[in-house]
Amino acid sequence: MKHTSIKINPGDDSSISHEVGQLSLDIYQTDKELVILAPIAGVKEKDLKVSITDDTLVIRGERSKKEEVSNENYFAKECFWGAFSRAIVLPEDINISKAVASFNNNVLEIRIPKSVKEKTKVLKIKAS
Repeated sequence: MKHTSIKINPGDDSSISHEVGQLSLDIYQTDKELVILAPIAGVKEKDLKVSITDDTLVIRGERSKKEEVSNENYFAKECFWGAFSRAIVLPEDINISKAVASFNNNVLEIRIPKSVKEKTKVLKIKAS
């Protein structure tokens, strides 16, 4: 299997005016598709937005706390609450028109089929 390279960038949407957290991803490929997995606890499906523009996949969402707690009452504060965003540059050999996303058990799964490229193309020569 030929491996393709993927460039991963933090999300940088200028329309979000407050601090934006980053989302952890697992990205792998099979012979037929590119698969992106994002565990996203504490988010509802309606609060997620996935888009592909040109060669970039962007995942955005917002994680909301159920109650506000003052900082002095925390023993540990490791979870990010609020808006998050993640962007990755996709390889060229995929078919974004057939991409699908699902959200089950707090894991966002995006599957993008690879494009089928002809290994050899025979050209017909026209008489001049």
